[in-house]
Amino acid sequence: MRRLAILGASGHGKVVADAAQLSGWDSIEFFDDAWPQCRVNGAWPVLGDSAWLLDHLSEFTGVVVAIGNNAVRRKKLVQLREAGALLATIIHPSAVVSRHARIGAGSVIFATAVVNPFCEIGEGAILNTGCSVDHDSRLSDCVHVSPGARLAGGVTVGDESWIGIGACVRQMINIGERVVVAAGAAVVNDISDNMTVAGVPARALVSK
Repeated sequence: MRRLAILGASGHGKVVADAAQLSGWDSIEFFDDAWPQCRVNGAWPVLGDSAWLLDHLSEFTGVVVAIGNNAVRRKKLVQLREAGALLATIIHPSAVVSRHARIGAGSVIFATAVVNPFCEIGEGAILNTGCSVDHDSRLSDCVHVSPGARLAGGVTVGDESWIGIGACVRQMINIGERVVVAAGAAVVNDISDNMTVAGVPARALVSK
């Protein structure tokens, strides 16, 4: 029996669990540090906290982190890997992923997402519902591409960056680490590390 542990009993976790169930996992169980107050997440039980999971990793065929915050997700992935967890990759059966693409361990790809040939997706990435990543793009670890976002060919995205819902990125653009691209933005120029950009065309937001 293929038994999946999901760390993070959230709404995002429900989508991960649903995709896992549809892709053939036999048993799905959640773990969250809100346990024991949190004992169920949608249709799935919450069995314990993250410490309990770390002590029982050998009981699971795979583990995935369902935490939307990119930095926190990365921290938890490192903890699990160091403890010997087998990081699962979850791909919804309606997603279209080229056989010539490479998907990192611990990543999740949701319904109707498209990953085209010779893309490289790092570990712990989230490719959310209906997004697309075109040919030869490279996404580093713990990137989140939100629902409906579009990345053209040859785009690079650095660690822990977040591409907002419905955003578009022009071909051959380089996006740095820990960047936030706001919902609906159109990125037509490279973006440096740690920036937040918004608008059409996307420009840096300035704090007041």
